[in-house]
Amino acid sequence: MKLYSFFRSGTSHRTRIALNLKGLDYEISYVSLAKNEHQQLDFKRLNPQGFVPVLETESGLLLQSPAIIEWIEQQYPEPALLPADALGKEKVRAIAALIGCDIHPLNNKRVLEHLRQLGLDQNQINAWCAKWIQDGFSALEQILAQDPTRKKFCYGNQPSLADAYLIPQVVSAQRFQVDLSAYPQINEIYQHCMTLEAFQKAAPEQQADAF
Repeated sequence: MKLYSFFRSGTSHRTRIALNLKGLDYEISYVSLAKNEHQQLDFKRLNPQGFVPVLETESGLLLQSPAIIEWIEQQYPEPALLPADALGKEKVRAIAALIGCDIHPLNNKRVLEHLRQLGLDQNQINAWCAKWIQDGFSALEQILAQDPTRKKFCYGNQPSLADAYLIPQVVSAQRFQVDLSAYPQINEIYQHCMTLEAFQKAAPEQQADAF
């Protein structure tokens, strides 16, 4: 498998985590969003939207990180990224959707570029990002605190799809100088996940294109 990835892309980051949690071997092809390589014709032949990640497999090209991760889960069911029971699956997917649908899209590259075109400076852009991260994290903190079955991860006692989504969003929050002290549950999960090799190897600073 080949993953088309950018070190600072949250969607690429979550996909790297999922692949690593499954223990899968994959090659990385680096696509620089900073140099707008994702807008070049060669890459748009892979993904007409010009988005990373793209996962190249024997079955074909896979697009959009939620669909890619679900494909990985179905093709390689162990270790599972989703609980066995229907309610557990719903809870994990709900956390992933909270992050992937309601937080992340509002602070990705194309949105920030448009804000710059509208005349916002970096402090204003940071404030924009912080608002949506804080709104989402405040809700997520309550969800995590209200789950009596939660152990060291977002759900239960093993890493799941939800953790693969959460850790990149915490990294993004740090990048935009969001004060995370108000979110002890989220911080605890982040600290624990970062003791695991799958998360360490997926970290942006560990990618070859980070330098």
